[in-house]
Amino acid sequence: MFYQCPKCKNIWQYPIEKCPNCFLGLEKLLTKTAKVIGVSKINIPTLLHPKVPYFVLVLEDEKGNKWAYKSLKEYKIGEEFIPEVSQNKNAVAVWRIKYDILEAIEKVIELLGGAMRTPSSSSPSPRPPSEGWTRCLKIDSQTKILILPTLVSPKHPYLAINTNPKFLESLINYLLNVGADKKNIKVAAQSFDEVPIEASAQKSQLLDVCLQNQITPLDLAKGNFVKKTQDGFTFEISEEVFNSNLIINLPILKLDLKLGVRGATENILKFLKKESYFSLQYLYSPSKSEGGKEDSSSLTEEEMMEKLQGVLPNYLTIADGQTIQKAAGFTAFLGLTLASLNPLNLDRVFAEICMVALHQGSGGGLPEYLKKIKIEDIPIVGRKVEEVQYNLNYV
Repeated sequence: MFYQCPKCKNIWQYPIEKCPNCFLGLEKLLTKTAKVIGVSKINIPTLLHPKVPYFVLVLEDEKGNKWAYKSLKEYKIGEEFIPEVSQNKNAVAVWRIKYDILEAIEKVIELLGGAMRTPSSSSPSPRPPSEGWTRCLKIDSQTKILILPTLVSPKHPYLAINTNPKFLESLINYLLNVGADKKNIKVAAQSFDEVPIEASAQKSQLLDVCLQNQITPLDLAKGNFVKKTQDGFTFEISEEVFNSNLIINLPILKLDLKLGVRGATENILKFLKKESYFSLQYLYSPSKSEGGKEDSSSLTEEEMMEKLQGVLPNYLTIADGQTIQKAAGFTAFLGLTLASLNPLNLDRVFAEICMVALHQGSGGGLPEYLKKIKIEDIPIVGRKVEEVQYNLNYV
């Protein structure tokens, strides 16, 4: 990402509010192509880069701007560098946030074959698949958009418990850039405990983002719900889900001792009616029969998350992976954005990036519903897992 003063034409690789010479706002530069002008092979592992060997490329765009890029693939000097995209609905896009969250959101959507690039993007344009490539997001002023951020506790953003307000604001800016009307965007949430959702929305600063951008904040608990049945279980789901043209799940990713990871799949439970959620847990909670065997009609939280996917319309998940809350409650910087039309695959990729499977002996290992997903079966675009992977709990 590069920024240029429109008057003196000085360029920065990091965002500053104004040019120190001309006192004008900077413009983001659009990168159309990039080629490799330097390659270094790294064989010594470090805490943040445990997988070796890897290559550090020096890339140059058509304007002569240069930057470094970590890659598992070896390139030759002079080769063109173009990220591949995937139209596979099970694909997961991974991209690193350097300075600009908006640019990362644009990138992961593009990598999934999404909406057209806007002038605010930089980075090389991805190469679309040769056959059957269509845009997965068709957004105009009439598109009704429902956004579901993680909002579970009245905590400040630095604690990484709720979706970061800057992440929500960047998504709203992206939607407006590609043609959405702010009157048709709703940011939804509801409380599953005794804390009013208004208190959580205010303390998390997500409410401020909605008010500043004139976006409608929505308490799902005050709306209507419709009943949907899956495998004999009845789910009461917010009517707003079925009245929207585009649903965006906007979770923050976390590590957890019980589930291993919390994020994309768990967040979507907030579309359920509160009473429906607890009744499913109470009525279908694991119990022992007289013979000591688990009741076959039991429904755990993991099973609830899996079955709910079968009654929901398709939705896009864009996950906040910039600052991660570790299983012990402390936070660590990961600096990633992940996106997918398959939330289960996204959670599985996040677990692989954080090396969660290595912790099964001491708790916090992969939950059963993610163990069934093989990482090698997931199409991953953007950054490879090994390029961004490290043991987050050891940092």
